[in-house]
Amino acid sequence: MTQTAVPSSFAHNTTADQRAPLDGTPAVVSLKDLKVYYGDFLAVHDVTFDVPEHRITSLIGPSGCGKSTVLRCVNRMNDLVPSARVEGEILYHGVDINSAQVDPVEVRRRVGMVFQKPNPFPKSIYDNVAWAVKINGLKVDMPAHVEMCLRNASLWEEVKDKLHDSGLALSGGQQQRLCIARALAINPDIILMDEPCSALDPISTLKIEDLMRELIGQYTIVIVTHNMQQAARVSDQTVFFSLDENRRGVLVEASATKDLFTRPADKRTEDYITGRFG
Repeated sequence: MTQTAVPSSFAHNTTADQRAPLDGTPAVVSLKDLKVYYGDFLAVHDVTFDVPEHRITSLIGPSGCGKSTVLRCVNRMNDLVPSARVEGEILYHGVDINSAQVDPVEVRRRVGMVFQKPNPFPKSIYDNVAWAVKINGLKVDMPAHVEMCLRNASLWEEVKDKLHDSGLALSGGQQQRLCIARALAINPDIILMDEPCSALDPISTLKIEDLMRELIGQYTIVIVTHNMQQAARVSDQTVFFSLDENRRGVLVEASATKDLFTRPADKRTEDYITGRFG
């Protein structure tokens, strides 16, 4: 079947069975009975939760429990892994993104990604941001758009006089904010962040955390983090994954962050956040 771009109703078509998480905030993404296999190995299963719009959702849990695997499902990055197979539904504004009619390239334009290690291109600061715009064919006033993205990533004041210097010359924290600016350049709806602060010093980490809180006025953010203090500081909703008796990833509970950390509903969650497990 020929793939088509995501329909124009994508951003507005909600369905009756989408649950409103947290304080009635509508869900921009709903994962339902998600399972991910690598070959015959079931890597993660029983994943059902909603991602509330204009909020930060943190995915936490021990290593190997499937957090990053689930994150990559939301923009179909697992399509690039030959052995990966995804079952279940991922509804984005009511549309199943795994449908044969949905173009994964369009999904990735609407759902941006920031990786664990800053990965600026070996280009100038300006071209790092402009490149994404050019390859996606967006019609914008490029200088103004680059400035806006750098401002939204809280980087403009630090680089405005050296836009033609290499992005690789920036500090680690600046490089990560440049990567965030690059993700913003294609006007996504959602930003996925896979341990974006794990390679950064504490000061740079706090800058990224402050930036995330600023960005949710315009974007929805999902972050994978091993740092429970970070999840408690920045997120509105926290999703806890663990390992079942067969060492497969499983979702244990998802709730408002303050509730998960103060009144966990599952003993496994309590054991993890208190340091008795994981």
